[in-house]
Amino acid sequence: MAENLRVAHYRNGDAIPFVPDPSLSWTVWHDLTTGAYCQFNATSKIPYGFLYNFFAVADSRNLAPNGWHVPSQAEWKTMTDFLGGTTIAGGKLKEAGYAHWQNPNTGATNETGFSALPGGQCSFTGNIGSMGVTGNWWTLTELDSGSGYMLDLNYNQSIADPSANYKTSGYSVRCVRD
Repeated sequence: MAENLRVAHYRNGDAIPFVPDPSLSWTVWHDLTTGAYCQFNATSKIPYGFLYNFFAVADSRNLAPNGWHVPSQAEWKTMTDFLGGTTIAGGKLKEAGYAHWQNPNTGATNETGFSALPGGQCSFTGNIGSMGVTGNWWTLTELDSGSGYMLDLNYNQSIADPSANYKTSGYSVRCVRD
């Protein structure tokens, strides 16, 4: 998929709950154990997409459109390995230039056509930030009962950093064709 997901319904048509300002209702966002999404601001839906918590990503009703799925950590690893490893894969995934990424956008070539955009993040406490600085994408892989794996790209590195964070964090989602 060449852009971040921005769906408000699961595949079966059920609405994914929207939290309009997680920072004002951080206890609501932080205490969620079911799927939800937010967005950086009213105009960020395009091109950055929505920020989903891990519960939305892992929900059995399926966040991905028909014919697609959220990649596992192993699928992200396969991609970064193919691109030469985590130390340089981030640059090959990031959109080049400064239209969306802050300067210096280190190593960005977008030679893959992935066009990674820095949609920011919503912390587990509901603070939204880092648009233009970081792009984070959930995997479908759980680390433990409170955390899931994700991939992190930053404006000042070429690294595609696989890491884990709280399931109540909000990150972008990309899908892979089935």
